[in-house]
Amino acid sequence: MSRIILLFFLVLTTSSCKKYLELRPDKKQVVAHSLKDYSALLDGARFINIGYPDGGEIASDNLSVTTADYLALPDRTAQNLYTWNADVFNDNESNDWTMPYQAVLYANTVLEGLQHITPDTESREEWNRLRGAALFFRGLAYFNLAQEFCAPYNAPTAATDPGIVLRATAAISEASVRASVQATYDRIRSDLREAATLLPAAQLFKTRPNKAAAFAALARTALSCEAYGEAKAWCDSALFYNNALLDYNTLNASAANPLPRFNAEVLFHAIGGRGILVPPTGKVDSLLYRSYATNDLRRALYFKPVSGGFGFYGSYDASAYLFMGIATDEVYLTRAESHARLGASQAALADLNALLVKRFRAGTFVPYTAATPAEALDKILVERRKELVFRNLRWSDLRRLNKDPRYRVTLKRVIGNQVYTLEWNSPRYTFPIPDNVIQRSGIPQNP
Repeated sequence: MSRIILLFFLVLTTSSCKKYLELRPDKKQVVAHSLKDYSALLDGARFINIGYPDGGEIASDNLSVTTADYLALPDRTAQNLYTWNADVFNDNESNDWTMPYQAVLYANTVLEGLQHITPDTESREEWNRLRGAALFFRGLAYFNLAQEFCAPYNAPTAATDPGIVLRATAAISEASVRASVQATYDRIRSDLREAATLLPAAQLFKTRPNKAAAFAALARTALSCEAYGEAKAWCDSALFYNNALLDYNTLNASAANPLPRFNAEVLFHAIGGRGILVPPTGKVDSLLYRSYATNDLRRALYFKPVSGGFGFYGSYDASAYLFMGIATDEVYLTRAESHARLGASQAALADLNALLVKRFRAGTFVPYTAATPAEALDKILVERRKELVFRNLRWSDLRRLNKDPRYRVTLKRVIGNQVYTLEWNSPRYTFPIPDNVIQRSGIPQNP
């Protein structure tokens, strides 16, 4: 069973899953015997590059939705996420819990299948690429799950805090057991570290991960754990392989979607985002929009007027879908923050200024300065939010920054006469696992 792949899935996704963690290829399946088969699976499976979780982006403070648009939404899950309702994912079998586990299933199918293939000298490179890609996809899926369904990483309690289910095989008979948060992040790191050793420096397509993408994913993981020395080291490795930055002066702000797909900054391409995030329903928070300077090209490239505010049109997919992959601008910002956290304010600002000079109208950018690492950090965090808006990263940032009294915030929504708030220390920063998952698997629910 573990060596079965779904060819039909190379064209169309399957219908909604019937059972959590009993996900399997549907009846149109063949037994895979070759590296070509496994390559086709990873290139074609929908959840490898499409349908990435977006719950954190909907719940974050980047998004603004009017009362009329909120009430008109047909998507109850999106309404629940926007107002931090405890009954989040219980109306839909395909959700932020089940979708990443589809990617895990396909990754495990490939990993098990490769064990039955002994590569020769000629095929070793491709075998390594496929194993590295499968580990990357599994590690990234686990990371995305951890940002929504685990408590924020806290070193003193991580060994006992409940994590996610770590699937070691593609067998549907494998028992579902929640690992700890520490074990969850250990597995993410292990998968991504091995992926980085196996993946090639360059790939034919940006929908396939490369070394830089794996190192960048490791940096993202380390940042979420506040392991800043580690994050900085992984950023160094990622930027060694690709340090390209787009000059936004070369882009056309009048284009419908000004940011090109598969551009030079993209290390790994993936997309997601349901209707509430898409203009004209989804709008950027008005205070965030006003924080962009007049000469900041992101103001015009990212946002366009829509009824009731400004919609986001700056996806690196050049479409209404949100880019949820990995790009070098994120790596520069992660390294800048890591430098500042480690006390190296000049190195931090060097990274920040290298990015921002490409974002401002030519000749108008004045490099940032800071008297202290704390002052540098303040500026970096402001620019991190502005640069990475609608990348599904803000929720993860809020979860870790809320532990610091300098940066914690209380979020607020107003729908009609009802005011909803999310306190910085709210347990709702960890989403409940869907009830049908609890019923079918027997795993414990989040507090």
